[in-house]
Amino acid sequence: MDAKAAFDAVMGEVQKKIAGKLDVVQLMFIAMLANGHVMLEGVPGVAKTTMAKTLADTVQAQFGRVQGMPDLDIRDIIGYTYMDDGNQVQLKKGPIFCNVLLIDELNRAAPRTTTSLLEALEERQVTIGSQSMPLPKPFMAIATQNPLNIEGTTSLPKVLCDRFLMRLSVDYASMEDEQQMLRIKEKEAEIVTKKVLTTDNIVELQKAVKEVVVPDDVVAYITRVVGATRKNMQIVMGASPRSEISFMNCAKAKALVDGRKEATIDDIKYLAKPVLSHRIVVRSTGGVGVNGVINGIIATLK
Repeated sequence: MDAKAAFDAVMGEVQKKIAGKLDVVQLMFIAMLANGHVMLEGVPGVAKTTMAKTLADTVQAQFGRVQGMPDLDIRDIIGYTYMDDGNQVQLKKGPIFCNVLLIDELNRAAPRTTTSLLEALEERQVTIGSQSMPLPKPFMAIATQNPLNIEGTTSLPKVLCDRFLMRLSVDYASMEDEQQMLRIKEKEAEIVTKKVLTTDNIVELQKAVKEVVVPDDVVAYITRVVGATRKNMQIVMGASPRSEISFMNCAKAKALVDGRKEATIDDIKYLAKPVLSHRIVVRSTGGVGVNGVINGIIATLK
């Protein structure tokens, strides 16, 4: 299946319900083809949940949803075993047994619950009691989180953040896009998004991503960018080797979506903030912020 045609078909459906933010949706689609997970961060009301749900609606796939709350328990996500009336052990599967899982406001959940997702995000399996069960293929988690200055939020552990392929910032839309959004809301009851891809299509495209070539100069550039995060005086904790793998997989997927058979250095520059922003810890930067530090690294490297 042609990845560019698949992307165009998905975007055609997404734009029925989303005004603007096309770059965010494109990166979410790239992450899906790269077989990774996405974290959407932004203030309440900027369509984070709507984007995740609409993207899932374009695929003929099982969709699951979890609402992050302080009393959310891991049993509410992965499921549990229980004894039925006949004294037989039964398994009640949780919403995580799906193809696309939306975890709304992940950073409102208790740390013991969020860290228990590590196995599912990394190994695509869950363990209930003594039984380990694989998750359906494909499996993608899309988590939303509010900024930390919003009441009731807690900082997610870096070990969990590192399992997400990308972190995407969702900002306020332009005035024109907000006007278009109001018109969409007027006719929301009449809008129907079509399922233009199947899970088999997604698996096929994920296999095609692996065939994209990453030249030696691009591999060298990836290691130089990640290496620079470990030497920068503004960064307390640099990026892990997993970030290099994420760069490579994302660059392959972006090239495929663009209709190319080779990844480029420009792909790495484009992906730098989504891949690195949640993986590094910066010192007080005088208002520059983590994205400003990453921009400085990219601008400095030849």
